[in-house]
Amino acid sequence: MVANVNSNERVWSEYDWSKRGNEWSQAWGGPDYHWSGLLYPRLREFLPAGTIVEIAPGYGRWTHYLLPLCDRLIGVDLAANCVEACQERFADVAHATFHKNDGLTLEMVGDGEVDLAVSLESLVHSDGYIMESYVRELARTLSADGVAFLHHSNLEQYLDPDTGELPFENKAWRGKNMSARLFDEYCREAGLLCIGQELLRWRENEDWFTDCFSMLARPGSRFARENQVIENRDYPAQADAMATVARFYGAGAFPGTALSA
Repeated sequence: MVANVNSNERVWSEYDWSKRGNEWSQAWGGPDYHWSGLLYPRLREFLPAGTIVEIAPGYGRWTHYLLPLCDRLIGVDLAANCVEACQERFADVAHATFHKNDGLTLEMVGDGEVDLAVSLESLVHSDGYIMESYVRELARTLSADGVAFLHHSNLEQYLDPDTGELPFENKAWRGKNMSARLFDEYCREAGLLCIGQELLRWRENEDWFTDCFSMLARPGSRFARENQVIENRDYPAQADAMATVARFYGAGAFPGTALSA
């Protein structure tokens, strides 16, 4: 399946959201441990933030953790059901708003307003033209010291230049025409700096770095630096380790806590 705007809107509009996306955190021991073990350590130097834009929040799995760490949160999703779900879930949070967009732009966000833009496990299903469009939008919307942390595909790195085919099956529906290299290129073309990229071996027993966490900032920002690229082969093992911690120390390990709550 292609990873364009239309396919993404269709898939996530029809997806069974009964678990609110928490099913994707089970490998880490649940959302609390997933946030603590994966996302927060990568965002902590940028938090708290004035205005956070969360791109493709789904049903608010990460929104829940970001809200106490900002003065304002703007959630943007191309699936109307996701926007409605977040509006209902966080209806009592005065500093949060949620908007449907076209899957490409941030027209509801003003120039220079964004101190942190975040997207995890969503834009990884997008091809390069989508990522390029969001990078251009961030060039408009980021504040002077604003930073973006975006999870995207790295499959383009492995495409055969003659056939355009991959040497492996695209099991997790990653964007075929997107990579760390392209992200860095999009940043430079938009007048931004790619300041760090973590290439991820997403699945155990696979040698491919199919995913990438990329950060960008403005030239002159206090976070500006030369792009640094690292390879994380241990992502599956890190998830397993956190799940072990959750099983031993988490609420489910103490049956009596449910009775006393």
